[in-house]
Amino acid sequence: MSVWDDLDLLLDSPSSLTVASSARGTVKDKANFKVEEDVSALRKAIEGIGTTEKTLVEVLTQRSNAQRQLIAQAYEKKTGRKLVDDLEGDTHGDFEDLLVALVTPPALFDCREVINAIKGAGTTECTLTEIFSSRSNRQIKALSEAYLAETGKAMIHDLKSEVSGEYGEALLILAEGKRDESTNVDTAKAKAEAKALYEAGEKKWGTDEQKFIDILCHRSVPQLRQTLVEYKNISKKTLQESIESEMSGNLETLLVAVVKCVKNAPAYLAERLFKSMKGAGTTESTLTRIVVSRSEIDLLDIRAEYKKLFGYTLYSHLESEVSGSYGNALKHLCGQDD
Repeated sequence: MSVWDDLDLLLDSPSSLTVASSARGTVKDKANFKVEEDVSALRKAIEGIGTTEKTLVEVLTQRSNAQRQLIAQAYEKKTGRKLVDDLEGDTHGDFEDLLVALVTPPALFDCREVINAIKGAGTTECTLTEIFSSRSNRQIKALSEAYLAETGKAMIHDLKSEVSGEYGEALLILAEGKRDESTNVDTAKAKAEAKALYEAGEKKWGTDEQKFIDILCHRSVPQLRQTLVEYKNISKKTLQESIESEMSGNLETLLVAVVKCVKNAPAYLAERLFKSMKGAGTTESTLTRIVVSRSEIDLLDIRAEYKKLFGYTLYSHLESEVSGSYGNALKHLCGQDD
């Protein structure tokens, strides 16, 4: 049985979309944090002859984002230069992108990932799908505020001009960050909505996508979990299997991502990490985004799900796929081998 078919423990397990603690992160505040010491170590690493990448990795991957913000402020006060500018000037490629991600506040980092996904020719739907299906309302609200501050425009307005059709409609609902957050579960409503989904998909010729979008993008995580259980009782298939057989393209990918994140966001992100390293070439941007953005939220859980899903550890996969300072920094963030 795959991790996605097993609904037995679903109703009792916590969800990364609703839990706001950082207890499952791999990166914590460093004890005895001394900002001046870190600033002088970084200056020495950057201003010396040739950059000491090892120091950059050790300092920036072993401090929380809040501590990195303090380092960046103190660095600028001391040198008159922005830390991010010095990192960009002194490092390059994926390693540079990773270090810049580490010194960027989380909401601004998400915001820049969204900007990159919609700028230029063609939109990177897979990035938008991953971000908006795996973030809580609170994170989406912070991301929208960062977007407005960064671009002077409303994120929803920019997304509207980039995504269309039913995929666009579903994504825009998620991007509003207004998913119901009540923890009360209405079992009768879950049964009724499971039946409505069954009748909108499996049971009829052609699919009423509207019904799927409305229910999956608006209901709370606990409510949807109950609906998933009720759906399987009625249909004998999981809702995910029904979506996969009834739909296609970006809408299918988005609704499957929503269902997976409702069930188990760390397992969804573990799959995304695996796919980013599978086959020829690694999708470093995905790797960097997930490892950095989840390092203080649920990377411990992502590691555990990775091992369950693929039979080997995330750390060992990183070891075989990414090298140099970039690989070292990722392994530092990942924490030890499981």
